[in-house]
Amino acid sequence: MKAIRVHQFGGPEVMKLEDQPDPKPGSGQVLVRLHAVGVNPVDTYVRAGTYTIKATLPFTPGSDGGGVIEAVGEGVKQWKRGDRVYIFGTASGIRAGAYAQLAVCDTLQVHSLSDKATFAQGAAIGVPYSTACRALFQKAKAVPGETVFIHGASGGVGIAAVQLAVAHGLRVIGTASSGRGQTLVKQQGAQHVLDHHSPDYLEKLIALTDGRGPEVILEMLANVNLAKDLSVIAPHGRIVIIGNRGSIEINPRAAMQRDATILSMMLPNASESELVSINAALVAGLASGALKPVINQELPLKDAPRTHELLMQPGASGKIVLIP
Repeated sequence: MKAIRVHQFGGPEVMKLEDQPDPKPGSGQVLVRLHAVGVNPVDTYVRAGTYTIKATLPFTPGSDGGGVIEAVGEGVKQWKRGDRVYIFGTASGIRAGAYAQLAVCDTLQVHSLSDKATFAQGAAIGVPYSTACRALFQKAKAVPGETVFIHGASGGVGIAAVQLAVAHGLRVIGTASSGRGQTLVKQQGAQHVLDHHSPDYLEKLIALTDGRGPEVILEMLANVNLAKDLSVIAPHGRIVIIGNRGSIEINPRAAMQRDATILSMMLPNASESELVSINAALVAGLASGALKPVINQELPLKDAPRTHELLMQPGASGKIVLIP
């Protein structure tokens, strides 16, 4: 099979397309032929060697994909050859193994992919939608009728959060920096979309919530926005930190004045039961049509270095996927 391999940590150029032996599933595992592979920001951190958990060199990056069961290992009863699935993780370890034509997965890492979704959409589910679902419901404990403010709503996690929030009866206000991104967020069901480069976007947010502020904020870039979030969060509101790229100074009194809660999350910290619950919701959302991942670009597997360059550029709009 063809697979992307990383032999040393570094920039996108360290990813090389190589021939590898076809893997075989062990007991309790399945072999998935991947028709599409999701590209996530965390993949760039793993490749660079800056992620919290370092991969063991050499390795194949990636954790998300959409494809078909190729073979099943001993003891596997719930899956059969030909089943359409999306994967969230592989047996190769944390954030590794999916940038390839074939991947071995434990049965808990494989989930049914509705005929309503393409393989590319299946590849866009794992990290983005699990992150959004955990942030909204397991961390913020958002309930119907509340207002959620999503910073960077046009990216993979942002779009997932908009769709999940709308499906659960939340009022959604998102931000995006480009006209294309703002249109995309609106199309997903957000009631209002603001330009976070506009100097008065926070004043507009306050006005849209009748001076109260949002009950929930999903924060994709805490080192830039956390202090601002504390200035607009509603009394007893919850801020969930999903992404961060540096340090920031905040005044804790802003949180005290509102009895606000600052929460944080990383998917590797999720328990098995939490992940089972998350993916049950995602499988149902795909089957009902409530969840429809937005694909921005599809590129061949050999262009993995290019996707990592594109991923870190501002103005994200939907997902980038690789086609093995």
